[in-house]
Formats: sequence, C-alpha cells, structure tokens
Amino acid sequence: MWRTAATKLPHMITIDTHNRIAFSGLTYLPPADSASGRIGRYQVLISDNGKTWSKPVATGTFADDATLKTVSVGTVVTRFVRLVALGGHDTRSAAAEINLLGGTDPALPRTGWTATADSQETAGENGRAQNVLDGKTSTIWHSRYTGVTPELPHTLTIDMKKRYLVSGLAYLPRPAASTNGRIGRYTIQTSVNGTDWTAAVASGTFADSAVVQSRTFAPQLARFVRLTALSEAGDRGPWSSAAEINILGRTDPTLARTGWIAKADSQETKQENGRAQNVLDGKASTIWHSAWTTALPHTLTVDMRKAQSVGGLTYLPRPAGSSNGHIGRYQIATSVDGKTWTTRIESAFPDGRAQQTVVFPAVTARFVRVKALSEAAGRGPWSSAAEINVLGPSGSLSPGKGSFSAPVGFPLVPVAAAQLPNGKILTWSAFQPDNFNGGYGQTVTATYDPATGVVTQRTITNTGHDMFCPGISALPDGRILVTGGNDSSKTSIYDPRTDAWTSGPDMTTPRGYQASATLSDGRVFTIGGSWSGGHGGQDGTPHKYGEVWSADTGWTALPGTDVVPMLTDDADPNGDYRKDNHAWLFAWTGGSVLQAGPSKAMNWYGTDGDGSTTPAGTRGDAPDQMNGNAVMFDTGKILALGGSPSYQDSSATANAYVLTVNGVGRAVTAQRVGSMTNTRAFANSVALPDGKVAVFGGQNYAVPFSDNTSVFTAELWDPATGKFTTMASASVPRNYHSVALLMPDGRVFTGGGGLCGTGCATNHFDGQVFTPPYLLNADGSPATRPVITSAPSTAANGSSITVKTNGAVAKFAIIRMGTATHSVDTDQRRLSLSSTPVTGGYRLTIPADAGVAVPGYWMLFALNAKGVPSVAKVLKIG
Repeated sequence: MWRTAATKLPHMITIDTHNRIAFSGLTYLPPADSASGRIGRYQVLISDNGKTWSKPVATGTFADDATLKTVSVGTVVTRFVRLVALGGHDTRSAAAEINLLGGTDPALPRTGWTATADSQETAGENGRAQNVLDGKTSTIWHSRYTGVTPELPHTLTIDMKKRYLVSGLAYLPRPAASTNGRIGRYTIQTSVNGTDWTAAVASGTFADSAVVQSRTFAPQLARFVRLTALSEAGDRGPWSSAAEINILGRTDPTLARTGWIAKADSQETKQENGRAQNVLDGKASTIWHSAWTTALPHTLTVDMRKAQSVGGLTYLPRPAGSSNGHIGRYQIATSVDGKTWTTRIESAFPDGRAQQTVVFPAVTARFVRVKALSEAAGRGPWSSAAEINVLGPSGSLSPGKGSFSAPVGFPLVPVAAAQLPNGKILTWSAFQPDNFNGGYGQTVTATYDPATGVVTQRTITNTGHDMFCPGISALPDGRILVTGGNDSSKTSIYDPRTDAWTSGPDMTTPRGYQASATLSDGRVFTIGGSWSGGHGGQDGTPHKYGEVWSADTGWTALPGTDVVPMLTDDADPNGDYRKDNHAWLFAWTGGSVLQAGPSKAMNWYGTDGDGSTTPAGTRGDAPDQMNGNAVMFDTGKILALGGSPSYQDSSATANAYVLTVNGVGRAVTAQRVGSMTNTRAFANSVALPDGKVAVFGGQNYAVPFSDNTSVFTAELWDPATGKFTTMASASVPRNYHSVALLMPDGRVFTGGGGLCGTGCATNHFDGQVFTPPYLLNADGSPATRPVITSAPSTAANGSSITVKTNGAVAKFAIIRMGTATHSVDTDQRRLSLSSTPVTGGYRLTIPADAGVAVPGYWMLFALNAKGVPSVAKVLKIG
C-alpha cells in the first residue's frame, strides 16, 4: 500500500502452487522503474496446508539494486511458499517477478560406479562408457562409428552399486571441438535390479550445446539409471556421446523393518504364498495376495511398532509368472495410533514389474497403510505385492554425518572471508557483487552476524582498493590486512573494533593471487602473485620474490626469498601467471615461514635482513597440488589434500598427506595417508576443535566458474585413523571462489562460488552452516556441551592460565581465527593444550614459541570425554 500511509514491515507474499512440489529456491526481481520497495532482509518459509508454517528455510539480505536475485534452499516437498520482507531499503516492499525453482538434489559420489553402453567406440578415440564417470571432461563415451555403425537409439547405463533415492541426471556433452553425438531426444529410466525398468521417469530433448544440462524427476529408489538417446541433437548421424554423467539424489532412506508386522483386510493362503507378512521378508519371490474372491478395495497395513518420521514408501510388484493383482490406483495414509488416519497421497501405479517409489512430506507415524483402489489392468478384483519398504523423512539426518543449515542469502558472492573476534564474519567480492573484472578502486563487502542471521552490505571506496583475489592476514590486534588483487599494489586494513577501513602503504611488488602469513613477531610475509601486476618470469619481468610488512616501516623487499623454487609446472604458457599463485604458507619459529605447497617442492623462507630460501624437501610422492589446500591440525602437523597438477582444465586428486615440521631449515617429513572418497580441486578445509579436519566442496575436474563435476558431500578426516569419512551433503555447490571458516560455536561457515558476471549460473550468493557430528546425538538432537564458565581474555606466550568449566572435561584446544580465499587460509591452525586439574578448574600453558602460537585472536575450546566441544572463549595471545 503506497497511495496512503505505508503498512509497517514485515511484508509477505504467499504463493500457492496448488500441488505438492519439490522446491529448491526462488528468484526475486525488484521493480525496474523505481528503487522504492526493494526488499533487503528476507526470510523464506514453506507450508503444506497454508496455515502451519515452517521455520525459515532460507534467510539473508538482497543487494540494493535492480538485478535478479536467487535464493537456494535444500530440496523440500511443499505446496505453499512465502517470501517475507523483514527490512527493506525503505518502508515499502515490491517485486516485479517471483519464480519458484524446482528441487535438485546434490550429485552423488561416484566411487566404484560402473557405466555400460549398448555400443561404444574403442578405435582411434577415447569412447568407452566408463569415461563418463572419470571426472575428466576431455574423455568421452561415444557409440561405435568404425566398421558397422549401430543405429539409434543408444543406451548408457549407470550401476551405482547400491541403492540411492535418485531424483535427477546431469548430462555433460562432449567438448566443443566436435559436436557429433550430442544427445537430442532422450528418456531416463531407473531400476532396482537392472532387469525390471520403470517407465520413463523423464523424457525430452537436450539442446545442441556443450553446456551441462540437468533433468530432475520424482524421487526413485534405484541402483541403476539408464539414459536412452533417441536422436542426435543436430541429426549429424546415428551417434551418441557424453563427457560426464552425474546422478542427483541422496542416501537410501529406507527404514529398517526389524520386528515390523504387516496385516491385510484380505489375504490368500490356498495354493499360493499370499500372506501379508511376506511383504516384509526381504524376498521378492514371496508375495501378499488378496483372497481371490474378495472385492476391491483392499488394504495392506504396516505396523512399525513405534512412531517415527516417515516420508514415503516403495512398492515392488509380484515377480514374473503372473501379473494378477498389480496395484493400479492407490491411496497411502498414515496413523500414529492405528485408528485415526490421514491420507498422504492418492495416485496410480503403472502396470509393470519395476519397483515404484512414492514420497510425501515427512510426518510422524507408527502405521502406514496402502489402499488398493483398482487392479492396474483390470484383470480382476485382486491386489498383490512382493515387498513394501517405508522411507524415512526426505533428506533426513544420517547418524554421524552432521547437517547443513538452510542457505543464508548474501548481497554478493562471498569470495573472501574473515572470522572476526566479535563473532561476525566479514566477506567481500570485488568492485561489483557478482563480477571480478575490475580494478576500479572499490570493494563490495557484507558482514554476516550468525547470532541474528542479519547480513549487512557496504561498498568500500575510501581506500581506493578493489580487493578481489588478495592476500589476507589477521594481525595480532585483530585487524585484517588485505593486500593486492585487482588493484595490485594496494594495502587496506579493516579494524573490527571500529568497523572502519583504512589505507596502508603500497607493496614494493604489485601482486594478485599471492598468499600472506602473519609472523611470530607480528609482521606479515607475502610472496608470488603473478595473476595481476604483471606476469613474473615473462619477457624480462622479474619473478615476484617475497616482501614483509610491519606496522612501523610498511613494506620491505626481501630479495633473498626466492620464488622460483616454489613454482609449479602449470601448463599455462604466460610465465609465472599461475605458477606462483596461492602458496601454502605457515609461520614458524623466529619469523620463519614454511611454504608447504602447492608445488611438490617445499621451502623455508627467512624474513630477517634480505631474507633467505632453504629447501624443505618434497611432499612425498605428491605432484603439484594447485587449488588444493593444507591446514595445521595440531602443533607442527599439517594435512595437505586435493588439488590438481594445473590451475584449470586438470583432473583433481583425492590424495592426502600428513606433513611433520622438524625444525626451521630442516626437511619436512611427508606421509601418505588415506585418500578422500572424492577427488577435489577448489575445495576448502577447516581444522575442528577435536583435531579432525572437515573438507567442503570442490570438483573432480578443475574448471573455474563451472559447477560440473561438483562434490556436494563433506568429508571428515580423523588423525587417529588417517582415514576420511563422508558427511552430509550441501545443497549448493562450492567450487572456484568459495570459502570455509570455523566459527566460535564449533560450526563451520561455507559459502560463495562463482563471481562470473550478471546472470552467470554458477554465481552463488549464499552460505550454509555445517554442524559437525560432534554437536549431534545419534537421533540428530543437539548434544550436551561442556561450558567454559571462566577464562581470561588475554594471555602471553609461555604463560599459564586458569580455565573453569561447568564439569569435567577431557581436553582443551585453541584454534586461530581464520581468513579464507581461493582455497587458502594461512591464519587458521589448531594446537592441543595440555591441562592440569587445579582447584576450581584447569591450568593450561600457552606455547612459549610465538611462531607456534602466533600472536592474534584464538578460539579456546573445552571438549568432554565424548569429544563434544564447548562454545569457544575468545583469547588474544601475544
């Protein structure tokens, strides 16, 4: 209302889809003719009935501009969607267009999967079916074209080796060098056993394009997925091809049936196995069949013996030999007490032997009832079933896997981030919220407050610095030093105490994509960075040796810190353009710095005088690991993982290594440990309070600004076993230009990815918060946490402090507050602290070496015997 007095915020708009849909987000387009009414802070809620509304499934802040905004949520089944404007850029709210986005589950991990085809080329070209699962977009499946060329259609079948709840398929055509075989018209089918196939769960026509194309469908519990190519997109010949196939879905949510009971209103016991209990025996050969003379409808009721959350069921028809009793039209209802029933869905099964899957919004129930209203082909008044399984809630929490929050919307792509001592997270993109092609003397920032969920946007112009692709370091006093990037000589400093940005002195060498590290004496060292400010080593341009910043003297060149030993063998021909990027730097004793990667060669850098360079050995059998990362998970212990030999267009690795620091100037010991389940480049890693390392995002094949071959599942590495375990799946891909940071409450913020301009499909204006499994009980409820009731706010290196807790704890750890961009976080490190019980608490000793406990702000965690961490107390060391 604007013609009279405006109504007070909040304002809301509700969309009724008149059906239950898989919902994964929305787009919001502000009015183009006026800035009035642009929505700022918002929430998205859902409802199945339009009366009872969920907690927010997404929150955030839209940028104050006229561009299209996208909000992503974890896929949910719902009928009503509500957008709530909490705080506008004025007192009004307005929208030109709102569109709902269909549900898309994450891509499933493909480890151990196999691909087969009716036809494949093996002469003169890489054409085998298995290539669609290798993570390399340069290798393809191609139907046979030498000798006798089979006619269309062609089939490509994926065996996932176990059942998943499958809801989509992503098809990446062959690279653009040739267009032959691009699939045009297609069908997609699923199967539990590889013999009995569903009718097409999706069909249509792929575009004649080299861009990845995804198709979603109603969730199906399946082991096999078949893509049938009915035509070639350009009618160029009887061929079919594919570079990569990803299957979208989630872990099999089938509930265990131990002790369950099945009953029917009618069952046949003469001449045939027909008892209702047969649907729970795990044998497809035994069936329930209604008594042959009993008229429809028939009911089959499963008693799960306890109330629990359910979200669907699967119906397996009787096996070959007879089709009598295939259920046609049906109703599914649930009940808590077996007396009061609520119908969840009414539809019809096709007449076939393939297993059918039905999902509905999760409800709590003890009883699930299938009412057969008709026989699928009208053969008689019969009903039958071989197996009935009940599914848990859609997207339910898996014990020990942790969980991701609903996405939090940002007014920019958070490409860089810093955890601040006040608990907030500072993020920024570049001169624009969605575009990096800059150098225009300004930076768009956004500060996220996890306590309130509010994201606040601000554009920084006073430092004249486009801070895209910089070095970042947290200073001992909590300020954030940002260097180079698009404006390659600039230095800017953010002070969280005053929320103010100021300019620092220019660097001696212009840089972008460099790394920097805060030293034991509070200075900051940086090296490399040929992405901007000139390509080192090309046409006489000098290599970008190191330099050091101090609050007193500004920047000083260190000609003795030689960048050449740390160069990678990147395939890019432009000098050091990629070869000196994103060094893995770890400050250590006496102002020294260990460069642990991404080059296979490691080096020690000294920062006194003109500086010095000393080899530190190689990282075992590791090649260059560009866009991998490394994190110190305990004193002198570093986990290095992932990456690829070249910055882009390169296959990622799943390999991981533990590096042990043996003293300044000495060779670092490298030990190969268990590999990740997924190969990853552009991933981020975070050290957790219990010493484990969490890994997020990345892709199997490194391609900037692409979400192809994305890895959605997090992984957790355990130093006790040296192995990785898969965790929950995020709902948004996090690849190039994504970040991850440990928060003081023991959770992890992950966000960003993209920054490729207006309308780019891989821009991700959001973040999610991951709750590690140590904060959850087996049923998903919050674990009881120890509480630090008293701790000092400051401590000197080598000092002893007394910490009080609300009960007995098993250990303590400190983790330095991190800064992250481009898979690099040189500030985070975790140190174990030994403790001695004293009257009223515990006595802890801070490491005396300021190269180990680097001066700055740290998070102090107490952990109980189960490994559950407290909320951290913020501790300034040094």
